[in-house]
Amino acid sequence: MPTQPTLELAFAGKMSYFGKPEKHLSILVGLHIAICCISLFVIARGTPAIDADVFHIHFRLDALWIALLAVTLFSVMGGLFVFCPFSIGYFVGFYFFSMTSCFLWLTCFSEFPYNHLVAGWSVAISCFAFLLPALLLGRPLKHSLEVSITTFDRIVTLTICLAAIVIASGAYYNFSIPLTGGFDDAREAILVPRPIGYLAWISSSSLLPFAFAYSLVRRWYRRFVIVVLLQLLLFPVTLTKTALFTPLWLTFLQLLSARTSPRNAVVLSLLLPMGFGLLLLPLGFTAAGLPFSTVNFRMLAIPALAMDIYNDFFSRHELTHFCQVSLLKTMLACPYRDQLSIVMHNEYHLGHFNASLFATEGIASVGLWLAPVSAFVCGVIVSFANRVSASLPNTFILVSGGMLPQVLLNVPLSVAILTHGAALLCVLWYLTPRQLFVSSGTDPRSQGSTRLAP
Repeated sequence: MPTQPTLELAFAGKMSYFGKPEKHLSILVGLHIAICCISLFVIARGTPAIDADVFHIHFRLDALWIALLAVTLFSVMGGLFVFCPFSIGYFVGFYFFSMTSCFLWLTCFSEFPYNHLVAGWSVAISCFAFLLPALLLGRPLKHSLEVSITTFDRIVTLTICLAAIVIASGAYYNFSIPLTGGFDDAREAILVPRPIGYLAWISSSSLLPFAFAYSLVRRWYRRFVIVVLLQLLLFPVTLTKTALFTPLWLTFLQLLSARTSPRNAVVLSLLLPMGFGLLLLPLGFTAAGLPFSTVNFRMLAIPALAMDIYNDFFSRHELTHFCQVSLLKTMLACPYRDQLSIVMHNEYHLGHFNASLFATEGIASVGLWLAPVSAFVCGVIVSFANRVSASLPNTFILVSGGMLPQVLLNVPLSVAILTHGAALLCVLWYLTPRQLFVSSGTDPRSQGSTRLAP
């Protein structure tokens, strides 16, 4: 293909392990970590919408210096994000880096009796072990299968149709919005066939975000509107708030990537909403606390709290040895009959508590001492996504994979790959015709600027 050598030459410099540090990026990373700590302090002191005692989030003045020291030492690892090039692993890795920073703060004030020092070191090393392959491995995968633009247009159109069929099928079993609240209870009461449930998650996390980004690239404005409507219709079908906010989140990522570099966009995607939530909180009224409870609390504090809870539970109970994976559960003797989210609900009464790969594939499966090994293997798996998406414009990767970091913060890697369609998203990235994207005077991977091929 005539454009392939040009693409490889254009992107060769961006595939090096370390690139030129961007101006102010280190300041943004440091400011973001500070906002994470301030947010946890505010939560612990109490807000109208969040009961800190119920969620076991605390603060003690005598332990403040330990928390500041732990987070400060760990923040040195943020230098990786200043020098490493953008990739989907960079995107996911920064969210894990933020979650780990929050956990190191939380564990210094935790009331649970597990060994906080060992847990803190284990999680910090696990994060570093994950980041090494996730940030540094990204050599482009050789494309043995070339798909024409016309053929791939049809593939994306079929994915949109599939999502529409899934949503219509799900609506047959449930299409309602509880006006009085109680979304968690109503969601648990929904009974749909398992294939439809799985396809609904895949559509929400992977298929529709990819179609969202692709429709913008192809200027399919009518289909773009359809994609947004389908994303919104997933809310009354699944009653998951993520489905409701997905179009707004993807639009936010698109606007960020159009106005700044991809690495800045990743940091700002957390920094700006969290800063906005903190600024509104002093206003006092309920609506002002919504951004704080949605972003500062739900997006980062809850995944960090999950590691606190999993550390406590598995310091007193038998490890799973990966038997929580449905396929392995049929072959291994498992000490837990129910899913881990149900086990945690029964033990702590905080809802059905899923958790990231650090908690499930790490703490729950192999324990604190071997958790870094598990995290490294997971990082290698994530680096495969770097390879299949290599040479695609960064804006396209950022938006089409926009839900992946949020998914991985809250569910195990095995669930993200299958139930949430991360594997299918990798296939779509691999098949995306590279000749669709041509440079507009600058390197599209550094600036995120693309135009349609003539």
